[in-house]
Amino acid sequence: MNRRQILRAGTALGATGALAATAASPAFASASESDSARSGAMSVRETGRPLRVHIAMFDGVEELDFTAPYEVFSAAGFFTPRPVEVRYVSATRARGVTGAYGMAVRGIRPWAPEEADLLVVPGGGYTRRDSPGVWAEIGHGVLPRALAAAPRPGLTVAALCSGVALLSAAGLTKGRPCTTHHKVKADLEQQGGLVKNARVVDDGDLVTAAGITSGLELALWLVRRELGADPATNLEQMLEYEARGTVWSSNRGR
Repeated sequence: MNRRQILRAGTALGATGALAATAASPAFASASESDSARSGAMSVRETGRPLRVHIAMFDGVEELDFTAPYEVFSAAGFFTPRPVEVRYVSATRARGVTGAYGMAVRGIRPWAPEEADLLVVPGGGYTRRDSPGVWAEIGHGVLPRALAAAPRPGLTVAALCSGVALLSAAGLTKGRPCTTHHKVKADLEQQGGLVKNARVVDDGDLVTAAGITSGLELALWLVRRELGADPATNLEQMLEYEARGTVWSSNRGR
């Protein structure tokens, strides 16, 4: 077990122990019943079926855009009884890609949004039109077409940073509340997106986030939404990071 796994396991055990100790008190029992009655969200989710997260990959993708969500979603499995499965996928059937700063990623899986609960689209290369990245993917058309065909009941499509431009190219943000990297906002608005000044914008089956580091906020918000507040706050403790900025939510479909 490597150092990171030890730290995660220790944090998870500490959180589990604290929750168990608190659960033993009558006050906690009544509070839990009250919380369940208020939200009802976790009671209707299948704890036995994994939360399946797919992260779209392409050449020129920004390293932090895809590694931050991968880290958060993967670590979430330490703090919830529901299994969490995370995979990198490619719409072009690429088995490997090279990131914006040269990171080589291998073992990428086939595109299969019908097998996902969350489909996350990172960005990269928006200011370099002659290099691999978002503009190249828009020009090729394969990824935007795959994204356009992906939505279905039960799937949330999410994107961060300039990855939101790929959703726009797929026609998914037109007339919808959304946000993106500050350098992309004007283009997104011109293309019909209802741009909000928020770190994360949740419009039900479409969730978008701002610039590069907002991949942490995007993933933490979706963990909170799909798995509950306790896993999200325990993740913040493990990561030694507190989610920042405003989450704009339409409560659509929630």
